[in-house]
Amino acid sequence: MAIAKVIEVLAQSDKSWDDAAQQALTEASKTVRNIQSIYVKEFQAIVENDKITQYRLNAKITFLVDGSNQGQM
Repeated sequence: MAIAKVIEVLAQSDKSWDDAAQQALTEASKTVRNIQSIYVKEFQAIVENDKITQYRLNAKITFLVDGSNQGQM
């Protein structure tokens, strides 16, 4: 039986929400193995002079715990 764990992360980008999600995965993968999915909970944008300058998101990243069955969840 596979055992999964979920962590919650915050990420931001000056390009897009897609890039912010990729940044979350890129940073998490530096210390977390076996990442299976990312669930984006919330979006936020910082606005300056009528333009979006920062794209922010709150996401949950799911990964399999080492030693558990490595099947997909």
